[in-house]
Amino acid sequence: MTALTVHDLTVRHHGAHGQVTAVDGVSLDVPSGTTLGLVGESGSGKSTLARAIVGLTPVHGGRILLDGQELRGHTVRARRRLGRRVQVVLQDPDTALNPRMTVRQALTEAATAHHRLDRNARTGRVDALLALVDLDPGLADRLPGHLSGGQRQRVAIARALAVGPGLLIADEITSALDVSVQASVLNTIRRLQRRLGLTMLFIGHNLPAVCYVSDVVAVMHRGRLVETAPTDDLVRDPRHPYTRALLASVPSLRTPPS
Repeated sequence: MTALTVHDLTVRHHGAHGQVTAVDGVSLDVPSGTTLGLVGESGSGKSTLARAIVGLTPVHGGRILLDGQELRGHTVRARRRLGRRVQVVLQDPDTALNPRMTVRQALTEAATAHHRLDRNARTGRVDALLALVDLDPGLADRLPGHLSGGQRQRVAIARALAVGPGLLIADEITSALDVSVQASVLNTIRRLQRRLGLTMLFIGHNLPAVCYVSDVVAVMHRGRLVETAPTDDLVRDPRHPYTRALLASVPSLRTPPS
């Protein structure tokens, strides 16, 4: 079953020199239990596409369907109900975490948003969520400001997973982290994919990172998708000149992050 379908999506912005098409007729499918990687340089339209999917950016044309249900044109109430099934993790975890709430409070708030849990169940749920993202449950009573950048990003991932989303959108989630921390977070994502059967749209400009976690990779350039292929096929036989240029800039895609 296809969890997410985007068909002929168009998003326009008003710029200094008139109207600019940021997303130009993009179509993609993310089957349930798979990860689609969306890669492209800064300004290619990747994040605008993600914001359009979750309703944060107005759409000027096309369709967005989640589990076959149209997202555009719904009432606000219906859209919010559907929106609960889509969670987003952003590049900067500080945008998702309240600096005045402990990790426990943040995860409890998310976990109980749609389910009533008693005190023992809440504690157990928080511990389980932290373990899921490879964090020590002992961090639960710390504030975000007392955690490292990598730890905060893991908490943001745990918070997104707390509601049991049907689709997780990860937008440049490792780009602000040190290289060694990036590799560790990517390995956590891989383990979560296998354990939870995640359906994910993984967005980034780092081609090796995107390929490492994705079943299929879609290449975006100047607002358009220029190539989409299973990861191994794209690495072995790129068709579009821009894809070939991206691959040429990477020494090797055969060695995964350690």
